[in-house]
Amino acid sequence: MAAKRLFTLLGPALVAGVAYLDPGNVASNMTAGAQYGFLLVWVVVGGNLIAWLVQYLSAKLGIATGKSLTQLLGERILNPWLRRVYWLQAEIVAMATDLAEIIGGAIALYLLFGIPLLLGGLITGLLSLLLLQLQNRSGSHRFERAIIGLLVIIAVGFGIGVVVAPPEAGSLLAGLVPRFADSGSVLLAASILGATIMPHAIYAHSALTRDRFGLVKAGPNRSHVMRATRIDVTIALVIAGSVNLAILIVAAVNLTGRKTDSLESVYVGLGATLGPVIAIMFAIGLLASGLASTSVGAYAGAEIMSGLLHVRIPLLTRRVITLIPAIVILAAGVDPTWALIMSQVVLSFGIPFALVPLVIFTRQKSLLGADANRWFTTVAAVIAVVLIIALNFALLWLTFTS
Repeated sequence: MAAKRLFTLLGPALVAGVAYLDPGNVASNMTAGAQYGFLLVWVVVGGNLIAWLVQYLSAKLGIATGKSLTQLLGERILNPWLRRVYWLQAEIVAMATDLAEIIGGAIALYLLFGIPLLLGGLITGLLSLLLLQLQNRSGSHRFERAIIGLLVIIAVGFGIGVVVAPPEAGSLLAGLVPRFADSGSVLLAASILGATIMPHAIYAHSALTRDRFGLVKAGPNRSHVMRATRIDVTIALVIAGSVNLAILIVAAVNLTGRKTDSLESVYVGLGATLGPVIAIMFAIGLLASGLASTSVGAYAGAEIMSGLLHVRIPLLTRRVITLIPAIVILAAGVDPTWALIMSQVVLSFGIPFALVPLVIFTRQKSLLGADANRWFTTVAAVIAVVLIIALNFALLWLTFTS
């Protein structure tokens, strides 16, 4: 009975974990594998371990306070202008995330059906509207199930290549040794982490646990929910980490020396080395990735506005508004791969604004009581935050100076 109840508490982390499998991750991991083989396997594994800690802290905050991270920020930033500036940077980051995901979906539809990118972007946006309608009309449970269904498609689409052409165990294990080859590998390592630890996933997870559980009072019930959340986060990050690792492995085994400067060239390369079926599965996974992650991004964006500005507009209305930048970029004929790269750069700016307050709030006993971070959790979180911020600054520096 206890196991059955535990199972019913799973889900929020799987939804938030979709953010770790968006088109930006695909592009970064594919490029890393194709250019450097197994060299950066340790970055994917390390990033996933950091992501576990970050997502658990976010989920814990929502459970113990009954509020999202942005709600708490909105209550504590008393100066209205400072709160608006904080909202603006978070909103820009959320829209940059959305841009990558809509473009990824549009590219997938082009690869699968030859649909022009602009029309593909509109179709991706429309399909994400339908997914968000589940959240509006049917509540969090059905929305979670739909996103988890897409997560399964993503895992199969991106992971099948490893089954068809598995790597050598020795080469894979060698990739676990931390090292770089040159400045290009440092740039890619920063890109992988930048595409892994995403601000909107942090904002979204605290809101998802709040919506699912509300404020869980201290006691046996909260302990049970916290235990379920640790399991939920572990399952979500094992799936996300395994798929990201599979993407890098597929590229390392099959695309080394091939042109991989765009998702289209990756599709062509996979078709040439593994056959058209695997290439089509990759494109289907890319489409599912764009749909799932853009829906979660829209959810996070609505929470950012509500928490920081105390303004709530209909989620579907907001979805239409936030589609505009991606549609404009596609209509203008901007190189979609360049747009994907720049979206990851914008994300880098927002990382400290989400991570630093998360660590500060989760260590406060006045907020979380007995569930406040212990000293070693805070130390681990601070080390992770410093590392991520440093690598994201390295990403910005190398992007604009190379």
